[in-house]
Amino acid sequence: MKYLFVYLIITLISYTTIAQENASRKPNVIVILLDDAGYADFGFMGSKDLQTPEIDKLANSGVVFTDAHTSSTVCSPSRAGLITGRYQQRFGFECNGTGDSLGLDASEITLGAALQQKGYKTIAIGKWHLGDREIYQPNARGFDEFYGFLSGSRSYFPHPKHDKPSDINAIRNNQKHVDFKEGYLTDVFGDAAVHYIDKYKNQPFFMYLSFNAVHTPMHAKKEDLERFKNHPRQLLAAMTWSLDENIGKVMRKLEAEKLLENTLIFFLSDNGGANNNQSTVFPLKGWKGNKFEGGHRVPFIMSWKGQLPEGIKSNKLVSSLDIYATSLAVAGTKNPSYKPTDGTSLVPFLDTDNGHKQLFWRKDEAAAVRKGDYKLIRIKNEGSVLYNLRSDIGETKDLSKQESKKYKSLNKALLKWESGLVKPLWLEEPEWMQITTDIHKALMNNEKPKKIQPNEVK
Repeated sequence: MKYLFVYLIITLISYTTIAQENASRKPNVIVILLDDAGYADFGFMGSKDLQTPEIDKLANSGVVFTDAHTSSTVCSPSRAGLITGRYQQRFGFECNGTGDSLGLDASEITLGAALQQKGYKTIAIGKWHLGDREIYQPNARGFDEFYGFLSGSRSYFPHPKHDKPSDINAIRNNQKHVDFKEGYLTDVFGDAAVHYIDKYKNQPFFMYLSFNAVHTPMHAKKEDLERFKNHPRQLLAAMTWSLDENIGKVMRKLEAEKLLENTLIFFLSDNGGANNNQSTVFPLKGWKGNKFEGGHRVPFIMSWKGQLPEGIKSNKLVSSLDIYATSLAVAGTKNPSYKPTDGTSLVPFLDTDNGHKQLFWRKDEAAAVRKGDYKLIRIKNEGSVLYNLRSDIGETKDLSKQESKKYKSLNKALLKWESGLVKPLWLEEPEWMQITTDIHKALMNNEKPKKIQPNEVK
């Protein structure tokens, strides 16, 4: 009995010490970024057929923003906006793809670099897609640790071509090649996240956990395919299940280390659901790559146990750009760059502000602006359409002629924003530009696009 009493006293002192240390140190920040996930493909967003119990639990632990958007409708520029807190068009990163000589402008300060300067250990896991050359890689852009791949997509299983040491698809740990011979990539990245939480649990850390799921190729483990063998969206259901398992793995590690009360967690997708991965964005219109809501409105969770309300849904207009400003605010630091950011802090949450007054998008020949309930979409040489999202979330009724004053106001705001941008440093392939324009034209006329892939353009 005596020894039990001593043990209980030691245990109590230990937990008290941990609690005091957590309360006195700066909070950790984790950004969980998915790839090409559909707006309606999670239980907390209304999905009836995809199983996401762990993600739903995360949603119930914090705030779900139902009117949240990324700064681009495709992967690479969206990530550039998120990681800098700035519209990526300000520094020419407007289009998708990077390549050997292209990448995130070296003069831009990433969230990793900003928090690193504040004493945080910074970790990037998973898909990078912000440049392949050494000056653009994570270790040169403010991250102490990198475990992932540099390209935009790759096989989820070991692949003879992708896993060559010189290939940008190959897995690497910082500058060293990782011999990826077995396993499933979503599991590999989940395990890496748990490893780095354990490694840096005693100091403030920022983790950019960038899963490549559920981007194509549609690869899933045999046991997960068997679990969903009669599912109409079998591949997506299996991939989403594995993703959910690994997010649960991360959350359990935080809980076991008593870090949930000292960790701000963001969860979102890098853009809307793609047209080739079985995703759904209902009741939205469009998909990845176009300026309709389905292309850039995303599921967005913000959770911080004990600091933010739980189980709340907010219709506040927010952006992935806000992650930068919010993270700096909780870290108690200001933007270290002389360049202005475009996001706003989401903490405190319970304020009277309704979020952004306006948001903008542009890529190639398509651009859009959101102002209040109204949204304007413009296609170069093809005209513009105006929608009231409050009454028409599916963007079916063009109000440009009926509400000419509102149309002129949004068009003026878009032109003013564009006047502060720079010319894109690169463009996408002509086939992509053509197919994107054709898709926009069809959707503006409430028609089904005849072609949706570049190889269909002759």
